[in-house]
Amino acid sequence: MSITPGTFARALGLTKIGGGRDDRKTISVPEISRPGLQFAGYFDIFANERPQLIGLAEMGYLNSLSGQTIEERLSRFFTYTIPCVIVARGMECPAALLRHAQEADVPVYSTREQTSDWAARAMFYLAEAFAPRETRHGVLMDVYGQGVLIMGESGIGKSECALELLNHGHQLVADDVVDVCRIGSQLLGEAPEMVRDLMELRGVGIVDIKKIFGIGAVVHRKSIDLVIEIDPWSADKQYDRLGTMGRTISILDVKVPYLEIPVRPGRSLATIVEIAARSWSLRAEGYTAAEELDRRLREHYAKKNSGTQE
Repeated sequence: MSITPGTFARALGLTKIGGGRDDRKTISVPEISRPGLQFAGYFDIFANERPQLIGLAEMGYLNSLSGQTIEERLSRFFTYTIPCVIVARGMECPAALLRHAQEADVPVYSTREQTSDWAARAMFYLAEAFAPRETRHGVLMDVYGQGVLIMGESGIGKSECALELLNHGHQLVADDVVDVCRIGSQLLGEAPEMVRDLMELRGVGIVDIKKIFGIGAVVHRKSIDLVIEIDPWSADKQYDRLGTMGRTISILDVKVPYLEIPVRPGRSLATIVEIAARSWSLRAEGYTAAEELDRRLREHYAKKNSGTQE
């Protein structure tokens, strides 16, 4: 995975002020570097494969160097393969830096943002750009603040369940196709741009959820906190009745809580999904109904045994 400095610059609103072409180098790591130590002459450890961000401290030090020293440092700096250089705060760039960058074919960009502000935006952009991705078949909803990915075989009723959840005031993220990316240990899901805000209902066709329910009925991105698999009811299959099995499903190497809900006539799937979302929200706060039941049973038998001994 890699992106060109030109793509990077356009995404972050950078202005090119000199150096080489935008498409000759590539950025292949989701990190940035501030080359203060290199300008001071230390090159034993140099993350040269990262975009190099020059802030107030680095620029102040460069400007304090004598003409001969700055030439020596920049000459050595640009012998390394560097994707691009960014100058923060709209500071004026030394002519020597632009000249060496031009000779090394390294593009130099400028931003008027504060160094730390721009660095935070750049790190977030790179984390997303280099995030592992995959596509899942299902419906992603925001239910009581929980990102619930509803999965199941085609035609089992995922979209109908999502429609009922929308009627209850919850929000749609994606229907049928969910693009999933992993940033750190968090999974984020969204709809492909082509089908964003749209839902397919058999017998009705494609409907625009934003137009029908309003802008508040859709959200473009949501974490995936719980996966619910809708499964045709089978009398021969054993289902978790107490919620103590603690099952998970692995998506992009991240384990997500997983529930399997059997479908049978008369069941309100939307209500069950709502209860599941609230239940997992309470679990995150440390409360589990199954553990509460276990505590009550232990207290009951403890009292019973105490009465028998008396």
